[in-house]
Amino acid sequence: MSTTLNLSLTDELRTFVDSNCGNGTLYATPSEFVRDLLRQRKLQQEAQAIREGILAGYQDAIAGRTVEFKGDLQSLLKKTKR
Repeated sequence: MSTTLNLSLTDELRTFVDSNCGNGTLYATPSEFVRDLLRQRKLQQEAQAIREGILAGYQDAIAGRTVEFKGDLQSLLKKTKR
């Protein structure tokens, strides 16, 4: 399902979008270009959240805030991949 979003751009941003769309570019339309930018930004935010979680885990380990895991890591990882 798709919805429409209308944007107001400065002349500078519109020129930037137009220069990245059309013949000789990766994107046929401005919509394709903007959608790709949004997807990239979403991935960047998700990656940042993962990095922050890893850092928090390291900081917990350094501070001694750990709990011994007595389970089967292989089985746990297989369940989370689904």
